[in-house]
Amino acid sequence: MAFPLRNDSLDRLPQGVDAPPFDRTKVTAGIAHIGVGAFHRAHLAIYTHHTLSDPAMHTWGILGINLLEHDRPLAEAFKAQQGLYSVSEYDPRGERKTHVVGAMVDYLYAPDDGTRVLDRLADPAIRIVSLTITEGGYLIDEHGTFRLDDETVAYDLKHPDTPKGVFGFIVGALEKRRAAGVDAFTVMSCDNLRHNGAQAKRAVLAFAKARSDELADWIDREVDFPNAMVDRITPATTSTVRDELNAATGLDDQAPVVCEDFIQWVLEDKFRHGRPSWEKHGVQIVDDVSPYEDAKIRLLNGSHQMLAYPAFLAGHRRVDIAVKDPLFNAYLTAFLDDDAGVWLKSLPGMDLGPYKKKLLDRFSNASIADQLDRLCLDGGSKIPGFLGPTITACLEEGRDARRVAFLLATFDRYVRVGKDDNGETYPLREPNAMRLVQPLIDSGSKDTLIESVELVGPLPASDKRFRRQYDIYVESLEKQGVRKTLENLDSLVD
Repeated sequence: MAFPLRNDSLDRLPQGVDAPPFDRTKVTAGIAHIGVGAFHRAHLAIYTHHTLSDPAMHTWGILGINLLEHDRPLAEAFKAQQGLYSVSEYDPRGERKTHVVGAMVDYLYAPDDGTRVLDRLADPAIRIVSLTITEGGYLIDEHGTFRLDDETVAYDLKHPDTPKGVFGFIVGALEKRRAAGVDAFTVMSCDNLRHNGAQAKRAVLAFAKARSDELADWIDREVDFPNAMVDRITPATTSTVRDELNAATGLDDQAPVVCEDFIQWVLEDKFRHGRPSWEKHGVQIVDDVSPYEDAKIRLLNGSHQMLAYPAFLAGHRRVDIAVKDPLFNAYLTAFLDDDAGVWLKSLPGMDLGPYKKKLLDRFSNASIADQLDRLCLDGGSKIPGFLGPTITACLEEGRDARRVAFLLATFDRYVRVGKDDNGETYPLREPNAMRLVQPLIDSGSKDTLIESVELVGPLPASDKRFRRQYDIYVESLEKQGVRKTLENLDSLVD
């Protein structure tokens, strides 16, 4: 018998499945989270779930909000399950721990009830609005400018009472609070991008200024935007994964999450209107998160991008299998040690030597079966942020960056050719940066990517080596494929 997830079933869950350690009927929402995807449910919601075991924290439950039409099946699952779902954490040995997470005590789906979403965000009980809207969701272009020409942004500016996008809802709610003399909320980004709080602030202020200078000035004075570094590998839950999880747990859960057992959150303490005591459950509270962001983004996220396109084009589909391939393991190890890691220093609670080794162990976790196509998704948004700083540092210091040149050559092939080395086609998924990627396709030229300041950054005029390496690797990929090119990475350019 499969156990359905509802409040009245929490006292009879299957063996090995933990129930929430608190009475959900006594918890109210103090956090509104926009973008209730798998990562949020395995990260912020987990930390908050554990924090709610303290009765003094019971005003810090989560109101979940989704804005996008493709989230409708998830919305239906949350409504049917009263906001409950399970998280199954697998360690590298395959051992599983499953929790039924009860932190999301309310849920709204904006396409069906946008007015209600706006009203709840304006409610003084909500003191934090947190975000997982993806790297490209902040709409900051290569010049650091918020894209007011975005279709949803343009709509929301014309229809402030019926917004569709995240910034329309945030600024609309803040405007309501300002008019009512109510304190602002803190805006807390939980996305994987450098200076995520500062990016959120830039986007919110630009949108607000397009509505009113006075409103933008008020938000600038009254709203905190803490930066954070977040980390947990959380694959997408396909229907097959859902069925496998339910078979393993004995639950009938329409929105389960699978993730690794590793979890990390480093957070700046900028919350003038209060926050949960997350630090009691493992969150590292710091004055400046920047060095932690830099280390994680350059190493973990950078390695994900370095692996994604060459391994996928070579025919691999799972991250763990690709990392166990000796050719790709050696390539990633060299990137961590000689390209990205050379610019970083160890930090309190983050010794970079063991951290780099742990990364490859985490990538090798077969139990979560992370998919390379997930890593390939939205490369036009990810490559500038995750690899751009390493490219810039290497070239400005005159350091050889051939592995990154090879990666760019594989991304060029992934985008322009559309077939792997076995002739298998795949869809190109660039939901947030197609405007940057489309020119690569339209031009039909390998030069378009390497000359794109938006995607690669400005290459020093004095550095001809990197460009030559890229050109050689593009030609080799066409003639020999990924494996042969990677095997001969050094000899091709020496």
